[in-house]
Amino acid sequence: MRPWRLLSSACLVLAVSHSALAQPAVQPSLTLGVVPQFPAVETQRRWLPVTESIGRACSVQIRLEISTDIPEFEGKFLDGKFELTYVNPYHAVMAHKAQGYVPLVRDGEKPLKGVLVVQKDSPIKRLSELSGSTIAFPAPNAFGASLYMRALLEREHQVRFIPDYVKTHGNAYRHVVKGEAAAAGGVMATFNAERPEIREQLRVLYETPGAAPHPLMAHPRLDTPIRRCITEHLTQASPTMSTLMAAIQMSQPVRADYARDYQPLEKLALEKYVVHGAT
Repeated sequence: MRPWRLLSSACLVLAVSHSALAQPAVQPSLTLGVVPQFPAVETQRRWLPVTESIGRACSVQIRLEISTDIPEFEGKFLDGKFELTYVNPYHAVMAHKAQGYVPLVRDGEKPLKGVLVVQKDSPIKRLSELSGSTIAFPAPNAFGASLYMRALLEREHQVRFIPDYVKTHGNAYRHVVKGEAAAAGGVMATFNAERPEIREQLRVLYETPGAAPHPLMAHPRLDTPIRRCITEHLTQASPTMSTLMAAIQMSQPVRADYARDYQPLEKLALEKYVVHGAT
């Protein structure tokens, strides 16, 4: 082969190699589903900065998918629609059993506690006084606000009540304010996040025992290196990350472990109170 042809071939190979190197790698696209505790706009405000931070750190694209209500959300994670999902503690059990989801990160500051609220000036002082009354709940399977709460009211306190499922924590609190329910189930985080004019009209009557808080979970199809990167990124100690994580109710993010944190909930035998496909 003539020298000029050798040189031309070499240049072509170098050009192709350079072009290949210049092409940006295609980033994996992940879907994140978040349990709808808050209105959609509020969920976006809290979570989008976190997803963007993860995307930059771990070279992934994350699409935040917001369900209209908890039953819709449950159907999606039970079918494995999300690569990442932020769920309540009993959802963690359901997701693990159904699809093998693995918890990555949870809050380590304080346990999750359900609260039962009544009107501030309500004459109700004891749980027994709620027998026969209507109690508003976000959804049947909202853990602290409904599932665990209903089980405790019936099993431990022998309270018979009429449940009214109103889709969100905010709706439940407002049902009490309007006099449409004698009490409402929620969790301390959503109660504290309520608008002052709503919160100031309510009084906490009862709190459930604590449980490990909501985890961020990964579907087993998500590659281990990406899971590891997400976990390490979210648990890093930095002022910026602390601010982002506090917005999603993880003021002190720590590594989560299914056997330690959520498997004990299996012993509560809450299956009786789980409602599949409820609206």
